[in-house]
Amino acid sequence: MSALHLTVVSDAICPWCWIGKRRLDQALELLAEREPGLAFEVSFFPFLLNPDMPAEGMDRASYRAAKFGSLERSRELDAQVAAAGAESGLEFRHDRMTRTPDTTNAHRLARFAAEQDRQRAVVEAIFCAYFNEGCDIGDVVVLAELGAAQGLDRETTLARLRSDEAVAEVRAQAASARRAGITGVPSFVLNRHFLFSGAQPAETIADALIAAARHPAIAQAR
Repeated sequence: MSALHLTVVSDAICPWCWIGKRRLDQALELLAEREPGLAFEVSFFPFLLNPDMPAEGMDRASYRAAKFGSLERSRELDAQVAAAGAESGLEFRHDRMTRTPDTTNAHRLARFAAEQDRQRAVVEAIFCAYFNEGCDIGDVVVLAELGAAQGLDRETTLARLRSDEAVAEVRAQAASARRAGITGVPSFVLNRHFLFSGAQPAETIADALIAAARHPAIAQAR
């Protein structure tokens, strides 16, 4: 039976997208045991939470204070995210995060990684680099190093990131997601059918994928 195409619409600076990815990974492990006949091809589709972010990014404290009204409120939200992440085995280190980047380059790297079937590993590396290590994931040198650690050729990747390759495509895809009605991430789409948004628990994701896979409209598209 052919695999179902599961698209995850996400952004590299969305903490719930990292949590959602981890919960999806856990859900797929559950499905491998419960429904071994179901197979999923997972890909990541770009979304820009801050489409007008300057290419060099912004000071994170200033950005968050402006967005949420105060730095104190931002820290409260960070604590909530960190607690939710810990439940899924993720460690958020907001104390290391000093900049909010433009994520266009991170999405480009994920796009390049997909060409070599390394997208899921690279996306995970990007999330970890930002949320755990506090790296500037808008920096092309940082991204090239992340890609190299996951098997991409460093110099080739760096040259591509320093060019304007796929910049327009990434921004067009992100804009198309908004036009399609997606306003929150992570969002999950199965064989072009929207399923849900949000970092749902692994069991909930697994149940939703089973139910969706059995829906006639999706089953006939396999």
